[in-house]
Amino acid sequence: MKILMRSLFFLGCLLALGACNKSDNSGGAANSCSTAQLETEMTASLAQASSEVDFTYVIERADGRRFSYNRGASSLTTSYESASTSKLVTAAVILRLVQAGTLTLSDRPQDHIASWPLTNSDPLYSLTLKQLLSFTSGLMAAEPACLSVGIANFETCVTNIGNANANKTAPPGNQFYYSGNHMQVAGLMAVKALGVSSWSQVFADFKTATGLFASSTYDLPSSSNPRLGGGMHWTAQDYMAFLKALAAGTLLNSAMMTQLLTDQTASATISYSPVADAMNEDWHYGLGLWHECQNSVYNCTPAVRVSSPGAYGAYPFWDRSKNYFGIVARQGSFGSYPKGIAVERTVREKAESWAACTNN
Repeated sequence: MKILMRSLFFLGCLLALGACNKSDNSGGAANSCSTAQLETEMTASLAQASSEVDFTYVIERADGRRFSYNRGASSLTTSYESASTSKLVTAAVILRLVQAGTLTLSDRPQDHIASWPLTNSDPLYSLTLKQLLSFTSGLMAAEPACLSVGIANFETCVTNIGNANANKTAPPGNQFYYSGNHMQVAGLMAVKALGVSSWSQVFADFKTATGLFASSTYDLPSSSNPRLGGGMHWTAQDYMAFLKALAAGTLLNSAMMTQLLTDQTASATISYSPVADAMNEDWHYGLGLWHECQNSVYNCTPAVRVSSPGAYGAYPFWDRSKNYFGIVARQGSFGSYPKGIAVERTVREKAESWAACTNN
């Protein structure tokens, strides 16, 4: 019996040692994984994901490896309406002008727009470009109809935004209010500061300088009066190249990246957030992008996972802690953005493992 007990004891030690060695040698998922297997599993999961429209899902990790999945007629080169996915693009375009010294984040609309109607007696007279890009400018009136009228004049529409918000009592910087008004004003500031006739020219200069968005444009409701917070057509291929440049640090310098990724709403009241309304999650905001938090009260670390989802369910994101970025490209009904996020979340755990995996 003693011999048997001793044998069992040594066998247990050997098994325990083997388990420990297996854990030690694995180094976590990175060394006990298979990239190819994870891609097979993601394909299977995405094939079963709930979506009322075709979509493309694509991610890329630090070593440049890319995984993509296309459902139905959707592909990397399918043109989709941007909805609010353009907000991050608009912010980046304007921040490059700040980077070049054409604008500053402390500039006010009246510094560049002669027709800006708010006077020095108005509570919103001091609002800044930074507050416009973070949606804390105090422009909380409803979007004017001209934002959706192709033949409307871009500058006149911005003037309408100013008039609609005249004599509001919320001081700039105090409240976050998700709306296209902020970026429309910021965009006209850029047009005037650059000395060109339209946002189309601003964007054309950006394309020339960066080589990005070759197949994409701001054209909704028209190219002469585009909604800067939601009026692009883009392809997933173009948007991925943009995210890659952003993640690589080649699009913005370190000072502008810091501004982009800082939580600009940490001390602001969240007056209106579509994410809170539809998903009961408390996300914060930087400059043209969300700081995600899957909780009803914001208790997350800012800039870990940032994104710019659109109302039709497209969902570009950058997971900075896991070191990968991607997009769900789709165009469902207006307000279906939770469905695009849900598609991504069906494979998020596998995607995180894939991003860390060093084995083929």
